[in-house]
Amino acid sequence: MIDSQRRTLFWLVLAAAGVFALWRLGDILLPFVMGMAIAYFLDPLVDWFERYRCPRTLATVIVIVVFTALLIALLILLVPLFEKQILDLLKRLPASFSEATARLEDLSRRLQLEAGIPEDQVQGVQQTITERSSLALGWLASHVGSVLSSGLAVVNVLSLLVITPVVSFYMLRDWDRMVARIDSWLPRRSAETIRAQMREVDRTLAGFARGQAMVCVILAVVYAVGLSVAGLRSGLVVGVIIGLLTFIPYVGTIGGAILSVGLAMLQFPDWLSVGLVALVFAIGHAIEGNLLQPLLVGDRVGLHPVWVIFALLAGGALFGFMGLLLAIPAAAVIGVAVRFALGRYLAGPLYGDGAPPRAAAPGERDPVL
Repeated sequence: MIDSQRRTLFWLVLAAAGVFALWRLGDILLPFVMGMAIAYFLDPLVDWFERYRCPRTLATVIVIVVFTALLIALLILLVPLFEKQILDLLKRLPASFSEATARLEDLSRRLQLEAGIPEDQVQGVQQTITERSSLALGWLASHVGSVLSSGLAVVNVLSLLVITPVVSFYMLRDWDRMVARIDSWLPRRSAETIRAQMREVDRTLAGFARGQAMVCVILAVVYAVGLSVAGLRSGLVVGVIIGLLTFIPYVGTIGGAILSVGLAMLQFPDWLSVGLVALVFAIGHAIEGNLLQPLLVGDRVGLHPVWVIFALLAGGALFGFMGLLLAIPAAAVIGVAVRFALGRYLAGPLYGDGAPPRAAAPGERDPVL
């Protein structure tokens, strides 16, 4: 009993030390976390080269060079378009806001004349909407300006460009050796149990992170092309933003619909064009739900959407952008640990006599965990 308590205390102290280090060093860990994430995503490609008798170092060089070249080509192609559309969007926001205010006043007059709504109530709603919109625009302008002008943002960008490729290369080259080395440190009596749980974590992360990342990229292309064809100004930027937002279950879908249709209502004077933009979003959502999610992510993930949303919000609130990057891996580890502990509880004396509840079948998502 004493040994069990010591082991539990050891792991609790180790977890607390890790959280404290993340909290204190969060400002400098971004390039290292990004490098580890890139290495994790690209490791299957290096393993594929190794299966054809390509040395690990050479395979790492090939994968990193190709990945970097594709990323640079993508940045060269998209950054000028992004910059132009973002600046154009920021310039048009005041005029669009004035047009929306004029439409709101016209709608107010119609409500007073046709629906018989008292003038003071209509003016109260109109004033509230105007004030909230002004506050939102002011908040957006101030925060975007502060982020772009802060020295820390410049340092982070430079560190990402310089340190991240180096970290990715060494992590990818030594990935198998590091895994084997860490495996040799595991307590021998619990080594097989820990390996089984880590395999479950890897399965969960591979199913969600890699699959959902591919879904986001494909949807970003679909929305960017579709909204641009529909005539929405800044359609490229909006499409990419919507594609990235789909990483958050349900919240991304709702946020993308509000963003795209809201900008369409500010830009187009007729409802037909607004409906066309909404149709593009509906088609993209249908492709996501009926094709991409079942094919690339599936039901094998093991992360409940509510826990994903909670993990992202909690990680962002506690550790900022670093917390957003680490939220899904942390949720995967915690979820596997909780399911393992629950299984031990149901099989132990604390649960009591009687058959335990039926476990979720393979491929079936647990309604709680």
